Amino acid sequence: MASFPILGCLIVAPLALWWFANRGRNDKINPLGLPLPPGPKPYPIIQNLLDVPLHKSWLVYSEWFKIYGDMVYLRVLGRDILVLRDLKTTNDLLEKRSHNYSDRPPLPMLNDHMGWNFAVASMHYGSLWRRHRRLLHDHFNAGVIKKYRPVQISVARILIRNLLESPSEDSDFSDQIRFTFAAIMMKITYGITVKDKDDEYISCAEEALKGLGEAATPGRFLVDIFPIMKWIPSWIPGAGWKRKAEYWAIINTKIINEPFEWVKKQINEGCAVPSICSRLIEELPEEGSLEEEKIVRDVCAITYLGGADTTVSVILSFFLAMCLHPEVQKKAQAELDSVLHGRLPEFTDYPFLPYIQAIAKETLRWNPVAPIAFGHVASEADEYNGYYIPKGTFVLGSGNHARSLSLPKSKLLHPERYLNNNNNNKIDPTIRDPSIAVFGYGRRICPGRFFVHESLFIVIVHILAVFDIKPGVDEDGNEVEVKPNYVTTGVLQYPAPFSCRIIPRSTQAEELIRNSDSVG
Repeated sequence: MASFPILGCLIVAPLALWWFANRGRNDKINPLGLPLPPGPKPYPIIQNLLDVPLHKSWLVYSEWFKIYGDMVYLRVLGRDILVLRDLKTTNDLLEKRSHNYSDRPPLPMLNDHMGWNFAVASMHYGSLWRRHRRLLHDHFNAGVIKKYRPVQISVARILIRNLLESPSEDSDFSDQIRFTFAAIMMKITYGITVKDKDDEYISCAEEALKGLGEAATPGRFLVDIFPIMKWIPSWIPGAGWKRKAEYWAIINTKIINEPFEWVKKQINEGCAVPSICSRLIEELPEEGSLEEEKIVRDVCAITYLGGADTTVSVILSFFLAMCLHPEVQKKAQAELDSVLHGRLPEFTDYPFLPYIQAIAKETLRWNPVAPIAFGHVASEADEYNGYYIPKGTFVLGSGNHARSLSLPKSKLLHPERYLNNNNNNKIDPTIRDPSIAVFGYGRRICPGRFFVHESLFIVIVHILAVFDIKPGVDEDGNEVEVKPNYVTTGVLQYPAPFSCRIIPRSTQAEELIRNSDSVG
């Protein structure tokens, strides 16, 4: 009798797999008789389940592109997946046909179990998404972001003071970077001043985004393929995914509710600090619905999370790039010295610093924070370049398109690619900006992209104006080799820890840093 459950599983499991593999088959009928895009040959029943890469998937996709071309198709237990290589193909589908490619796939682990359904990035396309998106656009479009500049300058100057007080050779300087951007976003979003890098709001953001990186990877968790697994109790052996989800759900609940309730309390007491959250709460109608308040709460949470950590990867890449390319650093500092003449930078210096602008663009392009973009879904069947794209296909546009925007030297840090040598080294408007591949596509493009650009600029100019960035040294005083290695949480990547010396350029620069608290 004890063998009956095992026998039952042996019978039921293949039938379940067969059902998943063939579900929706009627929806996949190809009325034009066109071929599907090429891809790895599927196995019986499980199809391409074993082919789906779970770690640094973009590297596997790069190898597939060499074999199959610009579009690679997989089918995993009834789900269609299409991976796009080049910018033209991605633009043709996700931009020009955005009406058909603006939805998101079902994300049971991320949305249902971890509570990320508050995030506009993972919501299904529709009226609720548009309401969230409209609020984000209202506060981060190109015409309004100037109002955040005083906070951005203030926090950039806090950063250079913190870097000065840290050991000159500090492999943990990344903590200061994370603190800086978390502080910017917490102040702008909620009016809350975080005191140090151990603040609970900062640690919660890091944990939440770690969970996002893992759960947004297609195929990482089986519950995304077999939603029926949601009924499995968390205490059963093998249900570790559910215990992870419960932990991350608690983190997300804290991020969504606690700072929001703090602002509401401050408003009721008449002492609220001006912030996005306080303005949105005050704009709610007196008899507003709970749904309207929830939308405001959700928008504030994703505003904070969106800027608190992902930009950190870009700044850490900047430090890594300066260690690897001292010639770029020296050229940038020469430009800064010719403009600043011994003072700290301001946003008004932007037009006179084209090489710094180029470094910011190149840092975005060099090692994109999201090498594989968040997936889109084909709402209806489509045809492209003679291939059939079934309804419901999960479409991935690679963030690594940024790498191929400006050749040659695509793998090297080369800011000069954006400059026009025939026009006094000004930014060349004919060179495609890497932002078109870094911040997403179509109606799903990141609403905070203009704010990110300004944050990158003001942090980079402050650091280069007063510091030299060099590789660390060993116990014999010899510089250690710095390698451009990256680690990944799933869909996001960060430079692996590396030894770095952050040294004031001169005694005058050190004095400028110490006095920066009285400026700006």
